Amino acid sequence: MSTDGHDFKPGRHFWLALAPVALLAMMVSLDGTSVSVALPIMAESLHGTAAEAFWTGTSFLLSSAVFQLPIGSLSETFGRMYTLAACTLLFLIGIIISSVSHNFTPMLLGRTIQGMGGGGIILLNDIVITDLVPMRHRGTYFGIIGGVWALGSVSGPVIGGALAYEASWRWLFWINIPFAAIALVMIPIYLRLKRTPGSVLEKLRSIDWIGSVLFIGATSSFLIPITWGGVQFPWESWHTLVPLLMGVAGMAAFCVYEKLVPSTPIIHLDLLRDYNMAYSLFAAIINAAIVYGALYFLPLYFEATKDYNPTVSGVALFPATFTVAPMSIIAGIVISKTGDFRVVTWVGWILSTVGLGVMTLLDVDTSVVKWFFMTFTTGLGLGLLYTSLAIINQAATPSDDAMAIAIGLFIFARCLGQCLGVAMSGSVFQNQMKAKLLKTETLADKATEYSRDATSIVALLGGMPDDERKRELIQAYADALKIVWAVFAALSGAAMLAGFFIKKVSLDRAHQTRQGLDASDAEDSGNEEGGFGDRDADGRSEVTTAEKVEKVDAEEKHGDDIPPTPTTPTTPITAATTTTTLAEPNHRIDTVEAKEHS
Repeated sequence: MSTDGHDFKPGRHFWLALAPVALLAMMVSLDGTSVSVALPIMAESLHGTAAEAFWTGTSFLLSSAVFQLPIGSLSETFGRMYTLAACTLLFLIGIIISSVSHNFTPMLLGRTIQGMGGGGIILLNDIVITDLVPMRHRGTYFGIIGGVWALGSVSGPVIGGALAYEASWRWLFWINIPFAAIALVMIPIYLRLKRTPGSVLEKLRSIDWIGSVLFIGATSSFLIPITWGGVQFPWESWHTLVPLLMGVAGMAAFCVYEKLVPSTPIIHLDLLRDYNMAYSLFAAIINAAIVYGALYFLPLYFEATKDYNPTVSGVALFPATFTVAPMSIIAGIVISKTGDFRVVTWVGWILSTVGLGVMTLLDVDTSVVKWFFMTFTTGLGLGLLYTSLAIINQAATPSDDAMAIAIGLFIFARCLGQCLGVAMSGSVFQNQMKAKLLKTETLADKATEYSRDATSIVALLGGMPDDERKRELIQAYADALKIVWAVFAALSGAAMLAGFFIKKVSLDRAHQTRQGLDASDAEDSGNEEGGFGDRDADGRSEVTTAEKVEKVDAEEKHGDDIPPTPTTPTTPITAATTTTTLAEPNHRIDTVEAKEHS
């Protein structure tokens, strides 16, 4: 059978294998957005400070980001199934610790453990899809999982607010226990992927331990000051600058080490030489910065200028957020049908840039209809990009052996963008807010105090009388946000312009993975001849199009007396010995098909 994906027909077992992936996506996305709205109540219940409440969300984000690449490397060594199950177990342990906490010490420990597991789940979900689905069809399934993720992210604030204010904040953790428990049962039953060869000792020796430690240390040192800069410490403070510079130096040392020393590095720097690969990482940073920066400031805009409560503000986000799920699915289907990710990417950035540009018109008196269509347009574009950027990243990967590393870099780029987006937009807001307030007659003396924290201003407005000072503060708030939207529009425009230079890459390439479904499971997947292709011990298709072409060439040259394929210790008998693909002349493929039917 062809392995380019044209005859990919997922059946019952495929969907059962995909089910825990979807469950885990819902769990992590729901947790990531539901807890943030309950932080004030949690701080009061646990008798904590504002700084401790701040670290409740930040500890999850940081541990999620810094452990992703090492976890991806572990999945290559020990296998996806075991690594995904371990990450799910970590997440469950973190849930239990957080849910029974009576002060912030165990809470922060639980959130950190949750972040380690959650970061691994985010990464492995994408990697597992590449193991199960040929490149041509991945867009559809990335769109489906992206839709599930978007649904959890959108419903999280509403569910979190309702549970925290009407029941108990502990329910924010308890509701995720069934997701984790069901996934832990389904993973070993239905996600039975091929085992990686070698003993446990050999696998432990092959891990890039030094590189992992360097990466975790350097990224932690870089991301922590970015997270607390302008919030807990001023940007010009040594508390911010020293660890930031140490992180940059550490990342440089890590890159040099990975290039020169390990035989199995956790990243391949050579991947960055390809423009499409470099663009996918750059665009992922920009996209995540816009998404999370907008998700942070849009609710504050509604609360400060429209006097909406947190629940209504969450509902007001729906035009921007509920469009992400259907558009990510549509993008995946279009890419799978056309085999071209460029048009979807261009349209996504155009809509995003136009939407963010129009959002600079958001003001105190902007009507519901106007802000609805402004945010709706932005959501359309961002939804298309969720899937298309992931496909660009994978299509730029030269071989499936490097796929886990490429996806790890892509997911880390998103996490980096998330941190940078909130930090950068917060800094822009502070500077603009201070400048606007200094121009007022009644609030100039409070400019420094009021511009420190966008969230505290919302609480301050709730207790102010409806006088000139309040109106000037609200107007300054809206004007400062206009600059934030303008910065996001400029970033989107830059990514759009860079996107016009991405190259078209064929998605019709052989699906070769060392960790596909076991043969017994693949037979029940609904595909012809075993669903995902009959694979050898290394996970390659036993009969690929390339081998068929070789056979035709040999028959034409030697007749029926075809000489045996020479083998070496590095070339198993079942391995393809040429990189011939469907990009070869069509008449050779036609000859293959003719001989198959003769």
